[in-house]
Amino acid sequence: MNSFSSKCLGSLLFALLAMSCMEVQGQSCRPSGRIRGKNPPPGQCNTGDDSDCCKNGQMYPIYKCSPPVSGHTRAHLTLNSFAKGGDGGGPSECDNHYHSDDTPVVALSTGWFDNMSRCHRNIKIYGNGRSTQAMVVDECDSTMGCDEEHDYQPPCDNDIVDASRAVWEALGVSKDNWGWLDITWSDSCRPSGRIRGKNPPPGQCNTGDDSDCCKNGQMYPIYKCSPPVLGHTRAHLTLNSFAKGGDGGGPSECDNHYHSDDTPVVALSTGWFDNMSRCLRNITIYGNGRSAQAMVVDECDSTMGCDEEHDYQPPCDNDIVDASRAVWEALGVPKDNWGWLDITWSDA
Repeated sequence: MNSFSSKCLGSLLFALLAMSCMEVQGQSCRPSGRIRGKNPPPGQCNTGDDSDCCKNGQMYPIYKCSPPVSGHTRAHLTLNSFAKGGDGGGPSECDNHYHSDDTPVVALSTGWFDNMSRCHRNIKIYGNGRSTQAMVVDECDSTMGCDEEHDYQPPCDNDIVDASRAVWEALGVSKDNWGWLDITWSDSCRPSGRIRGKNPPPGQCNTGDDSDCCKNGQMYPIYKCSPPVLGHTRAHLTLNSFAKGGDGGGPSECDNHYHSDDTPVVALSTGWFDNMSRCLRNITIYGNGRSAQAMVVDECDSTMGCDEEHDYQPPCDNDIVDASRAVWEALGVPKDNWGWLDITWSDA
């Protein structure tokens, strides 16, 4: 009996260890191969900003991936010049232009660059006890190097934010320490523009649930993005009626139906709505010391507003969970406090 139990225990431990290893490997980013370095032709590797040049025979790892992006993604900040004649080589990949050393711009490792999906987006960088924002303009290539196209420099590591001098200055790093810094970074979401409000025609803006109506001449920011989604994503809970005749306007975008105020449903800001990818899925909302689940049925449009389609209401902020009365009741919020609440949420 003891021998049998020991064998079972050993088998169980081995299985758990194997599953653990598989999980770790699934979450990590391992090299996809290696390339052999060659010494650059004379004068063909720019050593400005203490850039490395490839060494003959040295093996350099290459990566097609980068670590997962979170609210505070760990990385290494390096120094690069995106100016013409700088150690960055040719013009930036995002716009085929050079950028002044006085402009806060960065290149990201291949996995984070993500096939140009972050081009001209801002990221927030945290380091040296400060934070700053910079625009992504280039790729720090983790898949190739040691050739003319890459200024005969090695492939990037997979966790690099390669930054202009303006970024280092904004972080307050003393110049003699420029070149390598442990940082964290996150996607930043800034307004993509503004629209000018117009007063709605008489009776054309439903003010139920204390909804706002656009005001003539007021400038409203619009957003194509929302903050990164984390385990507990910070947001503001607002109140909406998804019923016919309610202040939500027409039927919900996900299913072209109306929904009772007694049903726990929500609309999400455009970035979180993510081209309907969360449609009819549940999210968990944490607020007022409680939690509740609700189904995503609509978009709280952050990109447009002040027109008939949007009930002459302003564009949503980029951090809104617009919820039915059933959600507010489930969170136990007194009715006279309905309308605005600091919450967090996660995908259920």
